[in-house]
This record gives sequence, C-alpha cells and structure tokens, in this order.
Amino acid sequence: MGIADFSRKIVGDKRRWRQYKARVRELPENYRIAVEGIERYLMHFGVMDADNACSLFEDVADLFEQAAADGTPIHEIVGSDPVEFVDALVRNYDKGGYVSREQQRLNDAIARAIQQSPTP
Repeated sequence: MGIADFSRKIVGDKRRWRQYKARVRELPENYRIAVEGIERYLMHFGVMDADNACSLFEDVADLFEQAAADGTPIHEIVGSDPVEFVDALVRNYDKGGYVSREQQRLNDAIARAIQQSPTP
C-alpha cells in the first residue's frame, strides 16, 4: 500500500481534507486549538473508515464554527469530559469501524455465554 493509498484510507478524499483544514485554520485560536486536539485524539483512537472520518471531521468543524459564531464557550460544547464527548462522536460515526465491531462482538459473546450458563 503506497502513501497515497494509506492517506486516502485514513483521511479520505484529499480535497475534503484540505477544505476541512482550511476551515479549522479560520477558527478563532481557542476553538482551533480545541478542534486540533480533537483531531489529534481521533487520529490516534478514532479508528473508522475514511468516509466516516471525513464526515466526522467536517461535522466537528461545523459544530465549532457555529459555536464560535454564537460565542458558545468550549466547555459547553465538550462538557466536563472531552474524551467522552469525542468517544460519543465516534460511536455515532463508527458504523463500520474496527473498535465498534469488536465491542459489539464482545457484548454478543458475553450475552451468549450468559444464556448458555447452566442454572443452579
């Protein structure tokens, strides 16, 4: 797999990625810092396919652009637990993602094991 294929798999269409990055650069500094932190976290832990990732990044940009325009404080966007905020975003976009599938498989296996357990 070449670097172009790898980047397309991770961030999807380059044009969409560049548009997203341009939007982030236009945010007020504090909002930009928050979005870049979310982006960094997602790059490390938000395992999902490229189309879902692009959509998620674009929606994060939408959210923070609107919040900046409305003057909504960052803590009102992300709440008291920024990690949970981002993890919830990922759960909404991660229909085909590795982590989501494995979490569901674990839940299914435990449920089957409980059903198969002999009753005392």
